[in-house]
Amino acid sequence: MRDTNDGAAASAAAPPGTDHPAEAAQAAGDELTQPAREEPAGATAVAQPGEDEPSELERLRAENARLREEDAKLRQQAGGGRRRFRFSWRATTSVVLIVLGCILAVPAVIGSWAALEVSNTDRYVATVEPLIHDPAIQNYLTDQITNQITSRLDITGVVNQASAQLNSRGLTRISTLLSQFGPQIASQVAGFVHSTVHSVIGSSAMAAAWVEVNRVAHQSVVQLLSGQGNGALSTKNGQIVLNLGPLIVVAKQDLVAHGFKLASNIPPVSPTLALFQSKDLGKAQSYYRLVKAGRIVLIVLTLLLLAAGVWVARGRRRALIGAGLGLAGSMLILGIALTIGRSIYLSSVPSSTLPSDAAAAAYDALVHFLRLTLRVVLLVGLVVAIGAFFTGPSRMAVQTRSGLKSGMERIRNFGERRGVSAGPAGEWTYLHRRVLRIGAVALIAVIFVFLGQPTVWTVIVLVIVLLVLLGLIELIGGRPPAQEPAADQAAS
Repeated sequence: MRDTNDGAAASAAAPPGTDHPAEAAQAAGDELTQPAREEPAGATAVAQPGEDEPSELERLRAENARLREEDAKLRQQAGGGRRRFRFSWRATTSVVLIVLGCILAVPAVIGSWAALEVSNTDRYVATVEPLIHDPAIQNYLTDQITNQITSRLDITGVVNQASAQLNSRGLTRISTLLSQFGPQIASQVAGFVHSTVHSVIGSSAMAAAWVEVNRVAHQSVVQLLSGQGNGALSTKNGQIVLNLGPLIVVAKQDLVAHGFKLASNIPPVSPTLALFQSKDLGKAQSYYRLVKAGRIVLIVLTLLLLAAGVWVARGRRRALIGAGLGLAGSMLILGIALTIGRSIYLSSVPSSTLPSDAAAAAYDALVHFLRLTLRVVLLVGLVVAIGAFFTGPSRMAVQTRSGLKSGMERIRNFGERRGVSAGPAGEWTYLHRRVLRIGAVALIAVIFVFLGQPTVWTVIVLVIVLLVLLGLIELIGGRPPAQEPAADQAAS
């Protein structure tokens, strides 16, 4: 029986000149696997192999593998365990293109918002129409219109004139009383005008007038930002102001209808409402013209950069996930910038010009559609990233797809047990399932692109519709067509 000691066996099997343990073990294994050499005449007879020789051979082979593994670890430790860095131009180019596309997405979204805000009358009216329903704006308009009306009426002057007429007719006591109560009379009239104007500000007639004023002023917005001139919306003392003349007319008519005939003597006036500071209006006009002209170019270039970054990447699915997350991140940064800009704007508006609550309402109304657009783009980026992730080889993605597939299989089996089968349509769908999936995604993408003003709910509905279409394709064509039996088998 041979010695079962591992070290002794390895040393005994090692030929001369093999100092390394791995080499010794390898040599031992090689010798054991070689056929027995022919011994010269007279040599001592070699013992026949025992029953335990195969197990010892396996043990030596295992020992050989262990020594090789230890040798590899020693070599790795001797080399510092560092992996050689290999430069990949495809990975670098992909990252650069995706980053540029995500950065360019910010001015593309801002440019689209700015261009639509002045080029689409309905969009502009939808932006400013909620302002007339905001309590802060209603209070500010009430104060402004009341001041304009009472200053034109000159209640104190009217009272003094009436007192003088009474005095000239010998009614000195009444004249004196009227003069003494003149300030109270003026205050009461001002209060009546204020309450009446406040009630009419919240009426449907004033809301209609507000919409009409802004609809007419829309062309003036274009002229203002394009530098072609001023109109209903203009600049005054470094501010962007709106002409309130038509609103004064509505207030006058309501005062006369309430029995205050003196309001009919108010001459035509055109007071203004300060909306925004315009110290840098010249820069804003230049930026507007640039963005308006390059709006489509920015959008197309952004999409091309993102698509090129995904196409160049070695792992396109991973690059698509990065592009979606990067696009969502850029929109998140834009949202943070809008919040910071709101604080800066509110701190720069003097309270004497526009109350802070009214200024906040005006700013929120102006950037409403910009925030809506960035939310839509953010959601699209997340949907793309999530979709690319769940089509990948990760454990979660595979388990999710497997669960959905098994669920579809159960639904299909349930229908077949009750006589409902896809038949030839199912076979055709299975054969063309890849084309149908691509077509479903392309259809939803085209619908999204051609929607004029998509919202967050629009994106959610489109995603649900896409999932339903893909589910139907899997349900109908999830099973391969039955194979026709061979002719010889049919004959037998």
